[in-house]
Amino acid sequence: MSRPVEGIFYDDIGSFPLPHGVQIKELSREGYLDLVGSVLAIKRQAGVECPTYPQFRDMIGMFMDEIEKPDQSESPYLIKRENAIIRELGAFSSGENVRVCVTGPLELYLSAFGATCYTDVLFNLAESMARFLEKARQEGKMSVASIDEPSLGMNSNIIFSEDEIMQALDIASRPCRGMDCEVHLHSPLYAEICARVCGISIVGIESASHPDYLELIDKKILEDTDSFIRAGIARTDILSMSAQLNERLGTNLWQDMPRLGREIMDMESPAVMKKRLEKAYGRFGERLRATGPDCGLGSWPSQDLAAKLLENCASALRDFRSEKGLD
Repeated sequence: MSRPVEGIFYDDIGSFPLPHGVQIKELSREGYLDLVGSVLAIKRQAGVECPTYPQFRDMIGMFMDEIEKPDQSESPYLIKRENAIIRELGAFSSGENVRVCVTGPLELYLSAFGATCYTDVLFNLAESMARFLEKARQEGKMSVASIDEPSLGMNSNIIFSEDEIMQALDIASRPCRGMDCEVHLHSPLYAEICARVCGISIVGIESASHPDYLELIDKKILEDTDSFIRAGIARTDILSMSAQLNERLGTNLWQDMPRLGREIMDMESPAVMKKRLEKAYGRFGERLRATGPDCGLGSWPSQDLAAKLLENCASALRDFRSEKGLD
């Protein structure tokens, strides 16, 4: 199985704050791609080794809007191969590989059909996502793939069987066999099912904000399926973090943005992140494959603060590697 780097690599989940005053709808296509390229440069400068193309658009709409266009689909919810284009990848040249993130078929299905069970539609959506990933790989722009399924294990409206869920994820991840392919979850309840999907090699867990989630992952399952774990080491739930700080400090930090930044960075320091990484490594050893922030940073108040969090992650991983002799 080919990998972008040996050992543990550092990636991010994708979303990022817009520059102050910028509105996506006001940008031309060229202006939008320039923005995407500039933010990817910020991520690389912060130390992210496998950065995700910046996600400024809604995770449902950016795919479903294209899939639902009659002239772009060959059957309901099955996009034509030539139309399976991720706009953001137009900002990069072939060979400038990034982490390519697509919204999972279950997540897309829920947005359109809720608590129903049309397996043919689910599998068409899965094939559509496979075509987006296939095209990105063919263009030489994908070093790591990720399928986002935040509702899996969290939303009771999912009424498909485990076998149907596995089949959908198998279809979606088919183009990623032989390379690193993550599934991004907000709950560990379906981690074992995802680990058993042939095309998925890495199960992503939000273990910074929910450290107990790691205890629910069986290392033996990972070994038996030759799967790996992605452990989050930086919290990204800034609203919850600021609420905790406001209560402890008896203030409203959102009215003092410089102080909010200082307090958040103290809360999410490299030392704190390194301890989380050590805990994950102690539990999973070589089965720990990727690390970085728990989730995206789109809700953060500024690009500078989001970049600082990414820098702290890089520092934590650098110190960890040095101490473990993993450089």
